[in-house]
Amino acid sequence: MDIQWYPGHMAKTKRLLLENLKLVDVVVELLDARIPCSSRNPVINDLLSKKPRLIVLNKSDLADPNYTALWKRELAEPGAMVVDVNSVKGSGIKAITPALNKLAEEVMNKLKNKGRRTRAVRCMVVGIPNVGKSFFINTLVKRKITKTGDKPGVTRGQQWIKVAKDLELLDTPGILWPKFDDQEVAYKLAVTGAIKSEVLDIKELSFRLALWLRDNHPHVLLERYKLSNLPNKAEELLSAIGRSRGFLVSGGIVDNHKAAVLLLKEFRDGLLGRFTLDLPNSE
Repeated sequence: MDIQWYPGHMAKTKRLLLENLKLVDVVVELLDARIPCSSRNPVINDLLSKKPRLIVLNKSDLADPNYTALWKRELAEPGAMVVDVNSVKGSGIKAITPALNKLAEEVMNKLKNKGRRTRAVRCMVVGIPNVGKSFFINTLVKRKITKTGDKPGVTRGQQWIKVAKDLELLDTPGILWPKFDDQEVAYKLAVTGAIKSEVLDIKELSFRLALWLRDNHPHVLLERYKLSNLPNKAEELLSAIGRSRGFLVSGGIVDNHKAAVLLLKEFRDGLLGRFTLDLPNSE
């Protein structure tokens, strides 16, 4: 399965990022805590490399907390700070504003020394599709100000948002890169929901996920789906899951598509547990 998805609006978003970069003091880069490396857009990373950056490991409630702690240390570098948050429930959000003010301190002091009037810290929020930017901003602002959804491509335009009198955010649409040369990265983006389902082979994607769970977390499949054993072949494993949930059609045949959709949804919703697919270099 060759996974590729780069809608036209993403090329436009790249141009908007470049145009607005000179207007902002700090970049807020949202990464998926389950795939901190795979969800880091190399195009964005290169474009924004000279700006102070707050790296936000979002959806931390879905990731293995031990690996999240390791990733926070690994991603920290001069000019960058790292925090982990759960934007849906709000945990970790209180650390955002102080971190942004700290990162913008040098810029704001330069303005002050030049006799310029004090203004709000300006930040740009960037990230791949469906990484949770809208939930993050709504939780930070404490009101629903951006459109949210559980599928990629919900935010299509950019908008400035006033968080407080001394902090403004520029929200931008999610952006992927033109070609996934590494299909392992593409798989991780697909399985976590960054790529539109309509362009994916859901059964093939679920086959691979089922085998990964069997090899790395077999107890999850055994307990969640009340299985007595785990078949070696992906299709047989998915059929066992479907049969356990009663996904049968005429003749007692298992509806593997329905089973595939179920497995993928329960993985993405965290019902199977907390998993990190990208391992830090220290591991």
